[in-house]
Amino acid sequence: GYFEQVVRQCRYSSKDLQGIEFIDSYVFNKAEYVRFNSTVGKYVGYTELGVKNAEAWNKGPELAVELGELERFCKHNAAIHY
Repeated sequence: GYFEQVVRQCRYSSKDLQGIEFIDSYVFNKAEYVRFNSTVGKYVGYTELGVKNAEAWNKGPELAVELGELERFCKHNAAIHY
């Protein structure tokens, strides 16, 4: 069979909300093929398929959604982690 996974994580470096990093990783058969990192501000592909996806997603509405996740997901839940 095949294994597909999406891992979303917030990395908190300090209590200052400016030090939060949101990472959204896409994994197929235990190999990460594309990642969004809020620090970089775009998708980055790691395989041939991942590069193609990253190029398309960086031009489409997917990028705007990911850019909003830092506020909606990470900063909103920061108090729980502290």
